[in-house]
Amino acid sequence: MPVPPQGKPANQISAEIEESLSGDADWRGGKIWSLVYFAGDDVATVIRDAYERAIYTNGLGPAAFRSLKRFESETLGFTSHLLGLPSAVGNMTSGGTESILMAVKTARDFARAEKGITQPELIAPVTAHPAFYKAADYLGVNVVLAGLREDLRADPAEIERAITPNTVLIVGSAPNYPYGAVDPIPEIAGIALAHDIPCHVDACLGGFMLPFMERNGDTVPPWNFRVPGVSSISADNHKYGFAARGASTIMYRDNDYRRHQFFAYTDWPGGLYGSPTMTGSKPGGAIAAAWAVINYLGEDGYKRLARITMDTTRALQQGIAGIEGLKILGDPNMSVFAFTGDGIDINAVGDAMDASGWHPDRQHLPASLHMMVTPAHEHVVEPFLTALRECVQRVKSGEVTAGKRAAIYGALDAMEDRGPVRDLIFRGMERITAHEGLDSA
Repeated sequence: MPVPPQGKPANQISAEIEESLSGDADWRGGKIWSLVYFAGDDVATVIRDAYERAIYTNGLGPAAFRSLKRFESETLGFTSHLLGLPSAVGNMTSGGTESILMAVKTARDFARAEKGITQPELIAPVTAHPAFYKAADYLGVNVVLAGLREDLRADPAEIERAITPNTVLIVGSAPNYPYGAVDPIPEIAGIALAHDIPCHVDACLGGFMLPFMERNGDTVPPWNFRVPGVSSISADNHKYGFAARGASTIMYRDNDYRRHQFFAYTDWPGGLYGSPTMTGSKPGGAIAAAWAVINYLGEDGYKRLARITMDTTRALQQGIAGIEGLKILGDPNMSVFAFTGDGIDINAVGDAMDASGWHPDRQHLPASLHMMVTPAHEHVVEPFLTALRECVQRVKSGEVTAGKRAAIYGALDAMEDRGPVRDLIFRGMERITAHEGLDSA
């Protein structure tokens, strides 16, 4: 599609955007269980206003935009206290993937400079976020997978057995995304410390939830910089920090280690170039919005939202556990969990829930339905559980059977050669990102 020869009126543009948005999933009504972390219209107004005011600012030039230097510095200071080490240093990034990529780069370059390692490996549990595989693929690092204990947490014994002279990083999650379980970070970090290897904790999900759960009196396993051996932590402001999209933090125990994250180039005719993170230009709106929501909510606001979220999570878990034929996987520590079928086809249940207007996410290995709970779900607990009970009964009675989508998930569970699946994903991305847009997919 070529550029329109003439522009459209602003009100027409606004109407077209609104019409397109109206076809999206109903995140405001709590009908989806991922992707959006909505804390209420008041919070939305604060972050929208901050983003709009700073929309033309650019984090590439802190000397020109001293406001962003302040906003980022104060946001990182707040985060360092949450992560248990006020002296921790770090940077804001565009999201959890960039934060993880920076953690892997820092470990790789540290190992190259300090130990001469040229064939770097990182060790991660199978539940570690795919961003680690993505970072490793980009940076020429080999991923060595470690299995789980029966409680679906990383197995420290497997991690220790996987260590080689080329290991540059050991990874744990707080919590892992598939099951919402915090890995045994003290054991993992202790192993890393004993072998003089950096340990990264992926707290993109939990970094802005676990501290406030603890302050509300909930039992939270040790996971942050208070644990000896933890070298770096990623935490997403735009998840349970409730900031606008495009805001995460990567934090380090000390500045000497963080220096390996930086990039500098001195031979460009345009001048000396330095960049602390992967991106050059950084949207100031995301930084300003992250700062704004922290100052708007304060500790009391975050504790209130954490309490609402966990009360909602426990009500959902209790209701699901009470439905014959369903069981929750593992022992989740937070507001993220999965449940599977016990004698019934969980994919068929998922199909029935989709048809009824509810959209829990799908997982495989094993097949399960996934829930990421936010304050937006506070008022939909009973409607969701009622629909779930009905769908389970329809599956049990044979009224609903697994459709093509569920059959594909089942096939994926059993497939040993993942190559065709990878090709399928690539072709799907090509269709989705085609110039014709989503309608062509």
